[in-house]
This record gives sequence, structure tokens and C-alpha cells, in this order.
Amino acid sequence: MDPILETKDLCCTYSIGTPFEHVALDHVNFQAYPGEYLGIIGHTGSGKSTLIQHLNGLLKPTGGQVLLHGKDIWADSKTTRQTRFKVGLVFQYPEYQLFEETVYQDIAFGPKNMKLNQDEIDRRVHQAAYFVGLTDDMLDKSPFELSGGQKRRVAIAGVIAMEPEVLILDEPTAGLDPQGREAILGNIQAFHDARNATIIVVSHSMEDMARLADRVVVINDGKIPLEGTPRQVFAQGDRLRDMGLNTPQLTQVFHRLREMGLPVDDSVYTMEEAKTALLTLYREGGQVC
Repeated sequence: MDPILETKDLCCTYSIGTPFEHVALDHVNFQAYPGEYLGIIGHTGSGKSTLIQHLNGLLKPTGGQVLLHGKDIWADSKTTRQTRFKVGLVFQYPEYQLFEETVYQDIAFGPKNMKLNQDEIDRRVHQAAYFVGLTDDMLDKSPFELSGGQKRRVAIAGVIAMEPEVLILDEPTAGLDPQGREAILGNIQAFHDARNATIIVVSHSMEDMARLADRVVVINDGKIPLEGTPRQVFAQGDRLRDMGLNTPQLTQVFHRLREMGLPVDDSVYTMEEAKTALLTLYREGGQVC
């Protein structure tokens, strides 16, 4: 299968020619595939946000290419503009970017910029609101009357309303309580399932990545040293710790159990796997505690 979105030897250097020159991305080769739920992890300052801002043309590479369906997104101005509709980007704390008088108008902002007719705009606004769990009565409210979690949903709906082929979210659950986190992640999953869209999520939550991602990409010092399925990535606990990261808490627990001499697989990373492993150990006469 060909990637829907990829980079080839992507480079980004900030403040070139000044004392503050900094290489943020160093010949990065990245791929995202149709319908994939992809997680990106890395320590603060590793290059995660810089990478995703290149993927929809907000930043222009200092070297290399970004390709959407095999075409360089910087081939011409028309292609670059279309890319920003096809590759939707939700920034961290997007609720701070709300500015319209009503929720409806905020969600409709992107579709209006796409020069769609009013009927199509209306359809997209209501469908996007549905995906993120906003009721029709909320659409006439000011976004500033809503709770923090509801504002986050409005901001995400504004990107979903453009019906992007790729939806990128930078720490979409940052600052939310557990209930709000689960609601937002459920909304994203619902959009993914309904549209088979490619989802790219930047997250510091190893647990979320273990539970949701089909594949995980690790960024460290502007490079991609590790990628694979969650099992393949989280099995590399020592390498992750060397990069300032960690494995999911369940993986840490099973690693410790193995160090204690129990015959368990220390690559366990989901609750279902943990349950199965402990039941198997119990049935075979092992000691769980």
C-alpha cells in the first residue's frame, strides 16, 4: 500500500545564519497510510510539533519534500492551499483559537473558506458537531459559554468539518480530566471509524498510544530512531528510557514481575493482555502476588 502522506529527507533548521541556528528535523523519512491510526511520541523539544506543521504546509522545509498522494505539497500555491484542507491540523489547546460569535460560525469557518455553498456548509457543520458530541442546541451558543472540554470539541469539529483525508491532533487531551480525555478520544475514534480517515496523534500518553494506535513513531533530536507496532516499540524499553520516554505502566509492571522471576511476557501493554496473562499464570499454578 502506498502512503497517503510522507516526507522524504525532510529537514528543518530554525534561525539559519544566526547564533540561534537550530536543526529541528534532520533528514526525516516518515510515512502515514490510508486509514491508519498513527501515534507520534517523543520528549519535549524532540521535533514532534515541527514535523506535523510541515505535514499540512504550515512550515516550508529547508530541505527534502512532503508528499500527499505522491505529489509535493509545495509544487505550486494551489496544491499547498488544497493540502491545508485535505490535511487537517488541530493544535494543542485549540480552544484558545475560537473567535466567532456562535459555535455554528466557528465550525463553519473552514468550510466557508473552501467556498462551499450554504447547504453543504450546513451539512458539514451538523455532521462535525455530531462526531464530537455537540448537540444542536449548542450551535447557537457562544463558544465562550461552554466548558473547557466542550470548547475543545468545537475546535476539533471546525477541522473535521473540512472533511480532511488526514486528521492530525497535537496532544488533543492535554489539560482535560479523565472523563474529558475519554470523551475526546472516543470522538476521534468515531470519526476514524466512520470515515476511515488517517489519524495522526501526537501524545505524551504511552497508555493512549498503546490502546489506540496501529503504529507508533518515535522522534528524538529531530530524527526517527524507532517505529513499529505498539508492541514492537514498547518492547524497546531501554531505548525509550535513553530517549527520555517510558513504556506504558502495564508494561513496566510486567517487566518488574519478570525481573522477580515470574514467567510472564514483559511486552504486555494493554489491560486485556494483562488480564489474560495473569489468568494464565494463575491456572498454571504460578504466584501472582
